[in-house]
Formats: sequence, C-alpha cells, structure tokens
Amino acid sequence: MTVAGTDLAGALLRFFATGQAPAGLFAPDAFLDLSVPQWRQQADGADTLVALRRRLHPSPGTVPRHRVDPTPTGFVVEWEERWTADGQDWYCREMARAEVTGGAISALSVYCTGDWDADTQARHAATVPLVRP
Repeated sequence: MTVAGTDLAGALLRFFATGQAPAGLFAPDAFLDLSVPQWRQQADGADTLVALRRRLHPSPGTVPRHRVDPTPTGFVVEWEERWTADGQDWYCREMARAEVTGGAISALSVYCTGDWDADTQARHAATVPLVRP
C-alpha cells in the first residue's frame, strides 16, 4: 500500500513524528477514533483528524521504535513516540489499526498510553524493570 510511491505506514509514522500529513495519506472523509487513558475523542474528515493531532501534539518528535503488521484491509502499527514540550521530554506508546480504501487511510483507531512527562518516566524506570525496551 503506497501513497505517491511511499509506504502508507511509514508516511503515517512520519505524520505522527512531524505533524505534517503528506497529500493522499488520509482519505478526505477519513475517520479517527482515539482512546487515551480515561478519555476518548473522534475526528471526522482528514482536515479535522490532522488538526486534532496537531492540537494534542503540537511539537515535532521522533518515533524511535515501531512495528507494522499488514491486515486484509490495511495494517496495524505499534510505536513509541518521544518529543520535547514545555521544557521537558515526553513519551508515549501507541497502537493503531488503519483501514485503507483506494490507497489512502480511511479509518484509524488509535490506542495511546497517554503522555508521560519526565517525572512519570523516571518513576516508571525506578519501579518497573523492563525485559525489553
């Protein structure tokens, strides 16, 4: 699945890191269903989806780790995200199921751990030994 010769999942991950959606990544009527701890939001339409993302994560960042698995109608992507905002480093883990129609993402369900500030990351590191990063 490609958009202008680029892998859709890769383009989606770049969008998450930069906030910039390449033309054709989302269908004009794309639907987003976002779940974070104790909250849920939706966006109807590509422009609204992109605006919601930029409002929730206005700072660009990086996606240091990810995994993509194809499905019969699109793909599932799991990723970590890191960014700096308000003078501190932030972190979250997310997973999404993307439905692809006509070469563009038409529906996206995203599940996020919520944004962890530096204190939360430090408390987690001191409390929970991870076997794998």
